[in-house]
Amino acid sequence: MPRKVKYRKMQRGRIRGLASRGSRFEFGDYGLKSMAAGLISARQIESARRTITRYLKRGGEVWIRIFPDKPITKKPAESRMGKGKGGVDHFSAKIFRGTMLFEIGGVPEKIGKEALRLAAYKLPLKTRVVVKV
Repeated sequence: MPRKVKYRKMQRGRIRGLASRGSRFEFGDYGLKSMAAGLISARQIESARRTITRYLKRGGEVWIRIFPDKPITKKPAESRMGKGKGGVDHFSAKIFRGTMLFEIGGVPEKIGKEALRLAAYKLPLKTRVVVKV
């Protein structure tokens, strides 16, 4: 969750097109790249991060390249229409096609690729494991 946001609630909007930044390697040797656009919640990011660190047995380094800064609102169940926008339910990261989600470094290729493959199961988008050339 962000420490400070300018506005408490945000409009949904649409996520189209390719990632213009955050699509190349910056830190690690192996990465998990998104092949589709969408939203990833903070819980899903944390779940994938735990999966990676568990598989690496706390060896190597992991970089999370996305941050959940988009507030998603929800109205209570069985509430009537109207009465304004619902309260903030959770935060999500806006993901464009081609965004690098996670990077791993300091581990053998086999272990790095497998850790990212397992993390991909925790995410709602289609992803690909990529290797730095």
